[in-house]
Amino acid sequence: MSRSIRRILVAVKDPGRSSPALKKAARLARAFAARLELFHVISEPIAVDALAIARQGVNSYEAAQQQRYLKKLEAVAAPLRRTGLKVSVAAEWDHPVFEAVVRRAQGTGADLIVAERHAGGHVAPWLLHYRDWELLRHSPVPVLLSKTRRAYDSVKVLAAIDPSHVLAKTARLDEQILRIASQLSGAARGQLHALHAFVPKLIDVPASELLLPDSPARIVRGAEAAAEERFDKTLRAARLGTLPRNRRHLVARHPADAIAQVAKRLDVDVVVMGLVRTGLKGLFIGNTAERLLDELPCDLLIVKSPEFRSRVPARSRGPELVALGTPYGAL
Repeated sequence: MSRSIRRILVAVKDPGRSSPALKKAARLARAFAARLELFHVISEPIAVDALAIARQGVNSYEAAQQQRYLKKLEAVAAPLRRTGLKVSVAAEWDHPVFEAVVRRAQGTGADLIVAERHAGGHVAPWLLHYRDWELLRHSPVPVLLSKTRRAYDSVKVLAAIDPSHVLAKTARLDEQILRIASQLSGAARGQLHALHAFVPKLIDVPASELLLPDSPARIVRGAEAAAEERFDKTLRAARLGTLPRNRRHLVARHPADAIAQVAKRLDVDVVVMGLVRTGLKGLFIGNTAERLLDELPCDLLIVKSPEFRSRVPARSRGPELVALGTPYGAL
């Protein structure tokens, strides 16, 4: 994502109150001089037989509920507008929530989605339908998942990249990660750090060297030198070749462990990383981003490669209509 952030979509869970996610989105909107949209998905099923008993039409009920939520969103938006922000509001009947948010973001040309992290630990990613993981998996638009209540006063950002491409990432994705991380830290007058985690591989070592007394140290040194070269090349490609050495972190560990470790040590506000696996494999435990949903002590910003195409249908599903069964004699 090379262009600057001009439109920010906030996925509002509770239209009746402000939230840390909304405050962070407002802070970023000011920093980027971006437009802000507060969007709430009305996803609760409509019991058509209950409406029939109450002699109320489905369309009139939908309209009344939509206006109720819009009024709540307007009450939250008004104080933000008084500070000079350009804020719009929207509430739509649709389901599931993650699809509706993706549809709205694509339909309005949003450059960033800001969403509030659902409370509670994740047992397994296949149980996360309609929640955080589904939004991260399916959105082609970068998603900032707010996990903490800490304000964005001066944002310290950690960009986690994979120049070795061992996780099937592309060079273009690494550049996207670094660019949006740089934009974020720059606009918010923060500090940018970059991380490359690598795992030494025996396959790259000649068999004759494996029996030498110092072979483990030699393997690590060789892998580190190659990783540092890839790291420098990627930073230069993203026009970050002047990033100070003390803000470049080269760690010989599994990416999930390394990212969590460095994020905690640096006390960063946001980790920016990529997500590639979105098919059936991506549903199983082991994906780096999924692990970090719970482990990171900070917010998480997920970026996709330019080649990513969302499978979310462009057309809204509208309200979910259900029939609960009319009690005998009620009519």
